[in-house]
Amino acid sequence: MKLYEYAAKEIFLKYDIPIPKGSLVSDVNSAVDTVKRMGDVVLKAQVLTGGRGKAGGIARAKDANEATSNAQRILGMEIKGFPVKKLLVEEYRQPLKEMYLGITIDRQAKCPVIMVSPSGGIDIEEVARNSPDKIIKMNVHPLSGLHDYQARTLANSLDRAKSREIIDIIKKLYRIFIDNDCQLAEINPLAETEKGIIALDAKMIIDDNALFRHDFKGEETNSLEEVAQKNGMSYVGLDGDIGCIVNGAGLAMATLDMVTQYGGKPANFMDVRAGANAEQVKAALSIVSSNRNVKAIIINIFGGLTKCDEAARGIIEIFPLIRKPIIVRLSGTNEKEGRAMLGKYGIHMAASTEEAAKGVVELGNPDK
Repeated sequence: MKLYEYAAKEIFLKYDIPIPKGSLVSDVNSAVDTVKRMGDVVLKAQVLTGGRGKAGGIARAKDANEATSNAQRILGMEIKGFPVKKLLVEEYRQPLKEMYLGITIDRQAKCPVIMVSPSGGIDIEEVARNSPDKIIKMNVHPLSGLHDYQARTLANSLDRAKSREIIDIIKKLYRIFIDNDCQLAEINPLAETEKGIIALDAKMIIDDNALFRHDFKGEETNSLEEVAQKNGMSYVGLDGDIGCIVNGAGLAMATLDMVTQYGGKPANFMDVRAGANAEQVKAALSIVSSNRNVKAIIINIFGGLTKCDEAARGIIEIFPLIRKPIIVRLSGTNEKEGRAMLGKYGIHMAASTEEAAKGVVELGNPDK
């Protein structure tokens, strides 16, 4: 279960991790009233996905006019399939230095791992990819817990002059991670400001299997991710324009890689899972095609528990409503029957994942 930033920060506050003063609003007038009360602020879209900053979901507002225009724009946005319905309005705190602090589970080592970097902010993924030496990791034994020397070592790698404040935050974030059965607890950026070290952002993911121990209350957002989950499927929004529907997580990842190899940018990860029936395939097409950024859709079905003719039936039922080009690859159980069914409707077909990936990129970019 993912928590919104404002909900994660409420937990941070209980553990005395410094955060900016803020207020949650759901309309433009409330945002303007907050700016009049607080002064220079930052408006932050509350969505259960990353990439808000690059998508324009975070904006500074120094007065009522800026608050009005920015709040109207952000509340009307959709970020990776997530509609923005709420804003966190926070006092602006100028970061003198941006760092990264996160805790997750090292599944290979079977224990929590704390990760820090002196280069935090919106480009942390680029740092991890291009400069992995700037990411410092330290495993924590699940029984003995976090030792002082570990927190001190991590803090010193970020900023020796501010190590005392950082050590305190590391210890508190680890306590949050354990107490709340987190899969992830993250501060990015952990910022140095004129008033000290502060958590400018907060992200928490709770283990679904431990929710019975807590009183977290989920919110109905009707996001594409939630709609997919209700239909027994997995969906993750991405930044591209090629919609992807696949059965099986491994095949889905391979399909995304293949689309990327041919110059396309996947708009999503979608696993309809083994045994998907016609209704689920139909729902998957509805979900993926509802993303306004999608220009073309690839459907890659390997027939096993999911029968190819059953998948074809679901595609046919909704195909007349999908006003975007589709290419389908069927392989396995009842493949001939499924291909024959789709052939009657003139749907683009491919014999392999490679052919389908190349074809969908061409369909999505007909002018190239």
